[in-house]
Amino acid sequence: MSPGHADGEAQTISVRLRQVAEDFAQRDAIVHALGRLRYAEVEAESARLARGLLAVGVGKGTRVALLLPNRPDWLVAWLAIVRIGAVAVPINTFFKARELGWMLRHADVAVLLTAARFLSHDYLARLEEIAPALAQSSAGALRLPELPYLRSVWVFREGQFFGEGQVSGEGDRAFGERDRPWARPVAALTAAADAEPLVDEALLRAVEADVAASDPAVLLYSSGSTAEPKGAIHGHGTLLRHSAELAALRELTPEDRIWSPMPFFWVGGLVFSLLSNLQAGACGLCEDVFDPEATLALLENERATIAIGWPHFGKALAEHPTRPSRDLSTLCRGNMPGLLPAEQVPDDPELRANALGMTETCGAHTWAGEGALPESLRGSFGPGIGGFEHRVVDPGSGAALPPGELGEIYVRGPRLMQGLHKREREAVFDADGWYPTGDAGFFDAAGVLYFKGRLGDMIKTGGANVSPPEVEAVLLAQAEVKAAQIVGIPDPDRGETVVAAVVLEDGQAASADELKGRVAKELAAYKVPRRVFFFAATAELPQTDTGKPDKRSLRALLGERAREGGAG
Repeated sequence: MSPGHADGEAQTISVRLRQVAEDFAQRDAIVHALGRLRYAEVEAESARLARGLLAVGVGKGTRVALLLPNRPDWLVAWLAIVRIGAVAVPINTFFKARELGWMLRHADVAVLLTAARFLSHDYLARLEEIAPALAQSSAGALRLPELPYLRSVWVFREGQFFGEGQVSGEGDRAFGERDRPWARPVAALTAAADAEPLVDEALLRAVEADVAASDPAVLLYSSGSTAEPKGAIHGHGTLLRHSAELAALRELTPEDRIWSPMPFFWVGGLVFSLLSNLQAGACGLCEDVFDPEATLALLENERATIAIGWPHFGKALAEHPTRPSRDLSTLCRGNMPGLLPAEQVPDDPELRANALGMTETCGAHTWAGEGALPESLRGSFGPGIGGFEHRVVDPGSGAALPPGELGEIYVRGPRLMQGLHKREREAVFDADGWYPTGDAGFFDAAGVLYFKGRLGDMIKTGGANVSPPEVEAVLLAQAEVKAAQIVGIPDPDRGETVVAAVVLEDGQAASADELKGRVAKELAAYKVPRRVFFFAATAELPQTDTGKPDKRSLRALLGERAREGGAG
């Protein structure tokens, strides 16, 4: 299946991977500052790890979590998991113990592939915080009440699968050492593959042949661990067809070298980036940490042709002091303001081509192309992508609305998820198979979407979803806090900024920095309120006529206070 043949014969990821590895064997598939892998190496290394997983009992349907930053290792491990019919569960590398424990349990994870640590995150210590009995456990079949399905943990070393020993001399600087008796090295999986003669290439091919396009491949989570968490299940066929469609719409070629900071554990990084690159035989340029100077060097050294990400990344790159000295002449496409000509990426965000998508729709479900929009389409998000039907309904009555009328956007079609994990189908889709997105907008008479925001309270900041009740729960757990409400206010770079409205208990004191610091100990950094606004009493917080929090009025109030320069 080549890009553009998005509705061709159903395939599985292993079949497509073998095709790409044959067609583009010696081309770079993925590049990191520490090393690179060609397509033939990606196929060979993922096959070896897949055999190792088979050797220790992983099979069709086994939930295998992956906790790694953006590295070539991530791609190899993900492919190894899905090509044998297991279900990959990508984990957010920013998660603290509370969030990590919830996801591992909710996803019924049996096997965890992880870095020992990354940056300030000590994942092994975090696991012992979640399940204290781990500290007295040894490697083998784990039995943990807090994580009842978890049976084994396997730890990556730095540059596990960079190919041909290309790792720099930094050693285990980022990933750390495997220093727990209950955790085994990922190298033991590959050793098991080599040591077990019955788990050979013939067995792997037999296993792959029994994986169907309809089989689940990935369980992707889109929001926090409270307030109706969502784990979307996508099958092999959906992932392949949609990534092929996106690659074709973007006109990707094997000559493209594409940089994107989107994390692989989110749908944008996985489908729009990794899998779309694979469909075209293109090269992905990745980093585990965004640093403008290092990124500019990567773009120059690797002769990047496309840069895709969130606007605040482009702004940081364009304004960095080393930008004028960098030769980025090969960079010709993308959405990064300041790196490309203004006529291609206008300063006015309302004139930049955009797309609307979500985890449940396997990424974008509308597409306005790349580059600048004409004034007549200002603020639009493009028509629907093939494989999706759309309708707009009245949120109150559920009645379908005509073009031009604002309502809730519903989607349907074969690119939609199979369902939400641990949710009955009738609680997710309506009787006709439509999925309510929670997004507000309208389609014009030509079928072009105009997105107007979320119907609910979910905050979208820098490409990440933040569930307000999750952050509110952490604030309310503080002894000094009597009431707390979280909303998002507009931000020109990040889309929305997370802010808090807080009422303190009588006689108690706490600064904005103190409260933000406590939230940071519990939740990922992007969920921490950037500003805290204090109110003297709960009565000062906007309420509806029925006494419920009026988040819309609160957003407007805090937005005004932010413009006036108040709060911490």
